[in-house]
Formats: sequence, structure tokens, C-alpha cells
Amino acid sequence: MPVPILVLSQLPLLAGLPQVTLAHLAQHAAERSFAKREVVLQKGSEGTSLCFLLEGRLQGVDFTVDGREVGLYFVNPGDYFGDIAVIDGEPHPVYVTAVSRSRVVFVPKDLIRPILFAHAKLAEVLCTSLSQRLRQLSGQRRILGMVNPVQRVCAQLELLLVVAKDGSDWVRNAPTHQELAIMINASRETVTRVFQLLQSRGVVERNGNDLRVDNAAFLRDVAAGRKPADPPLTP
Repeated sequence: MPVPILVLSQLPLLAGLPQVTLAHLAQHAAERSFAKREVVLQKGSEGTSLCFLLEGRLQGVDFTVDGREVGLYFVNPGDYFGDIAVIDGEPHPVYVTAVSRSRVVFVPKDLIRPILFAHAKLAEVLCTSLSQRLRQLSGQRRILGMVNPVQRVCAQLELLLVVAKDGSDWVRNAPTHQELAIMINASRETVTRVFQLLQSRGVVERNGNDLRVDNAAFLRDVAAGRKPADPPLTP
């Protein structure tokens, strides 16, 4: 069943394409729904489509040599993924799983790849996105090398921090304790204890699905090792 043109035209990456191009892509695109924890893209599988998340939330994950799951990045509505395999023709480098019920649009690689490279603006967006992901993965590797889980949680929250127009600091659509635990290679119980510590000190506060950070300087100081990460918690 074709995907409505309106759906594709509202995706940030494709919004500037001509209507005739969008119509052609929509005719061959497909939409699928995924349950929580269902695998959307399999590591090592062929990259046959560029994927777009319409609804829900996804997470790129991989596994350590001892079999522990490690979260690498999140995919939010409007984001695209599966681009690395589309660009280089190699298999998908990581798993992408649904962390909540999600809807995904698949656009065939053979149709979208020539368009991506024919439009300078789209190619620029792709390069910028890949650069940002490389920086994020570099930050993740640094976090996994930290010994103290309080420091790891603070460093992870610092990576996710955004500044609102009024100057306040937020983690939008904040990960659950389990999702954070996967990202920093710790137990969910440890992450919960760290959050209790941060909340008791007035550093963070839940606000719906978001996390308001009232003392970003504390997060940065602990993450950088300038402030001791007390109390010492075991992973």
C-alpha cells in the first residue's frame, strides 16, 4: 500500500523535494508498525531501504563481547536511519529496536540513493548527520571508560542536554532508567540510585516526559572529573 505524499512531505529530510519526486517515492514506499522491543533493522542484514520514524521511539544498539547490550543512539519521530548501509552498500552496522510502539516508513534504496546524491542540500544534511553521530559515538566510548556510575550518568545526561529559548536546560523525551542503563553499561537499579542522588541535590527534576536540569554545572563538573562523584556506587 503506497504511503500518502503528505506523510513524506512532512519529513524534514524530504520536505524540499519536488512534488513529482515525492509522489514517485510515496508510490513505492511502505509503512510498518513495530511493537516495543521488536527489531526494526537487523545488524548484518542488507540495507534495502532508507527508513523514517513517524511515531514512537527507536534505539540503535549493539552487544559487547560478553553479551551485554549497549545503547548507542536514539531515533525520534521525523528522524531517518539505516542511512549508512544505503550510502556504502555494506550491511547494517548495528541493531535498531523499538523502545515503544512505533511506525516506520521504508523507502527503497534504489530509488532514494540517486536522489540523495543528486541534491546538494540533501547530501549536506547526510554528511552533517553522520558527523554528529560520529561525535556522539565518540562521546559514548568515553563514557563507557568511566569507572564510577554517577560520573557515567552525569556524562550521558550532559550529552543529551539541550538549552531552551529561555536559557533553561532540558533533556527532552528523557530516556527511561532502563534505557540509560543500557547506554552506560550499568544496571537499572544503579541508574535509579544515581537519579535519587541527583534529585535530592536539586540537580534534576522530572517534568512529564522531559527532564529539567536545574544544575547543569554540577553535571558537567562530575562528568569532567572536577567534582567527586559521591557516593561511590557499583555498576
